[in-house]
Order: sequence, then structure tokens, then C-alpha cells
Amino acid sequence: MFSRLSFVSRHAARRAYTTNNLQVDALVYGSYGKPADVLKWHSYRLPALTADTVHVKFLASPINPADVNQVQGAYPFKPPFQPLGDEDGTPYAVGGNEGVAEVIAVGDNVKGMTVGDRVLPKPGFGTWRTYASGESADFQVLSKRDNVSVIQLATLAVNPCTAYRMLKDFVPLQPGDYVIQNGANSAVGQSVIQLAKAWGINTINVVRNRPNLDELKHDLEQLGATHVVTDDVLGSHDTKTLIKQWGAPKLGLNCVGGKAATEMARHLRANGQYVTYGAMARAPLALPASLLIFKNLAFHGFWMTRWTDTHDVQARTAMFDDLLDLMDQGKLQEVKWSRVGWDPRDVVAAVDQGIQGFGTGKQVIVFE
Repeated sequence: MFSRLSFVSRHAARRAYTTNNLQVDALVYGSYGKPADVLKWHSYRLPALTADTVHVKFLASPINPADVNQVQGAYPFKPPFQPLGDEDGTPYAVGGNEGVAEVIAVGDNVKGMTVGDRVLPKPGFGTWRTYASGESADFQVLSKRDNVSVIQLATLAVNPCTAYRMLKDFVPLQPGDYVIQNGANSAVGQSVIQLAKAWGINTINVVRNRPNLDELKHDLEQLGATHVVTDDVLGSHDTKTLIKQWGAPKLGLNCVGGKAATEMARHLRANGQYVTYGAMARAPLALPASLLIFKNLAFHGFWMTRWTDTHDVQARTAMFDDLLDLMDQGKLQEVKWSRVGWDPRDVVAAVDQGIQGFGTGKQVIVFE
């Protein structure tokens, strides 16, 4: 009797309810172009569970700039176009690269994953859909935390991880050291501020001048920013003097490019490291020879997708656990976000609109 009950209990943990005949609603594209022109709503039957697959239900998925670029065909990583269901043999790619899902069924041969687990899909899996079927290798199981929201989980894989890796991987930073970054009000910038504060690192945060600058400064200081300056004064004598007094930064983080990004590099100390992870200004980064010859600065690029592809599950788990601990402790806050309902018109309009400003926050699709 005991062994029979144990078998039933184990089986129930692998399949919470039948997932047969579930309909998937997805936002897909069959060619590249303007999101409003190529994105379409596609419904298909969820493939049957096999011994080696899992079924997941998506809970929330953000709309990132890279997602928009991917639909446009302008992003280096392109997911494969393939048929999604028996009813329609047309090849599609599902939009979205980031999001959190809940495991709802697990095949008998799958190890290390149970019904109810929260998981992150691998890059390129396609997250703008209600349900999905995949192999266990397609998903990363997240450790459970009591005080971490669905939105924090849905936005974990790109921005907080990018900030974490850039602060960890390019130069040993000690408490009291300085980091300088532009785009400080971006989602990555906000994560840099909070992680640095948690680790005792000072930040000089560069933003564009704007009418509501005082409000923005206050918001960033509330997150833990040490200093906030505008890009139009980076080259001034007063700013140079101030930064020397504060402490020349060991690390610079650039997501903007252009003249202001060059000026930011001038503030690094000798042997400093300068990391570029974006180019929002769509202008080249010009590097004076003096920064290379006399200050021996090193310039790097960083792309989170490449890091994920070249590191194993143990390394990814250690990073996620560190970030989840900080979220659970209230040291890494939920990103400022705005809700996008799961409706084709709403989602397409949000994707077509692209990047939102600091005041509105990151757009996140919430599935209902």
C-alpha cells in the first residue's frame, strides 16, 4: 500500500493536470520587418508531452530593445523559423527572449525539474506565448525565494545579469572603489547602482540633461547612486576636478557611444577597464591614442547572450542565486515597469513603440 501511494505522489508531482489539447496563443513572425507589419497572432495545439519533454505556462515576459531588433532582423542572434503546430505548416519564430514560466507537466525521463518550478527559457526560445513544450535543457530552474515577485523573475535574465557580469568579470572591485557609467537610468544602469551599493562600491552615474533632472537624480539616489552628473558637463574643468576628488574610477560602463562616451573614458584611472554593451546614440566610440598609450586603458565589449552560451548551468545557477538573494533581501528592487495586456493589438503596439523612457519603465507582458 505504501509503495502504491508513493508512486501516485511522485506521478502527481510530475503532472499537475492534463496538458492534452491545450491551445497555445503566440505572437509570431514569419519574416523580418517593422513589428506592426510582420507580427501576427497564431494559435496552435501544444505538442503532446513525451518522456523527455516538459510543458510550461508563461507568466510574464518583458519587451526589450533586442526583441524589437530581432523582429526587424537587425539583431545578431536570429531564432529559427519552424512550424509550430499541426494545423499550420508555415514556419514562424516566436517573439521575445526573456520571461518566466511555471512548469505544469514533466516527462518521466526528465530529472531535476518538477511541477510548480519557476523557470527561465534559454535565449531565442520565444517567450511571447501562453504555453510551450521543450526539453529540460531549454529551461533554467530558479531557486525558490519568498520575497521575489514574478516581475523580478521575468526581468532577471538580461539586465540584472548584464550588470552583475560587468561588475564581476573585468576588474577586481573592492569596497570604496569607483565605477562610472552612462545610461544610468536604463534598466541595466539601475541594476549597476543597486549591486554596487550592496557590495560597497561607489558609482558616478551619467545621464542626459532634461527638464525633470532633479526628479531623476532623486530616483537614482534612492536606488543608491553615489553621484549623478549630466553628459553635457563631462568635459568641463569642474567635473574633472570633482571626479578626481571623489576617486578616479577603475571601471567604465558604456551603453550610449558618441562624444560623451569618449569623454567618460577620459575619467578612468590608469590601467582602467572600459566595457561597451550598447550603442543607444548610434554614434561611434572614438578613442584618442593617448588613452591607450599613456593611460593603458583596456576596451572591451560585452553581450549577455554570448556569456550564457559559453558558461555551464552551474555558473548560471550561481549567478542567479546571488541575484535572487539580493532581491529577497530587498537590495535589488523590482524594475520600474508598465503592464502590457495579453492582447494582439496591445502587444504589437508596445513592440512597435520600442524602448520606453525611465518615467514609464520597462514594458512587461502579463499573461492572464
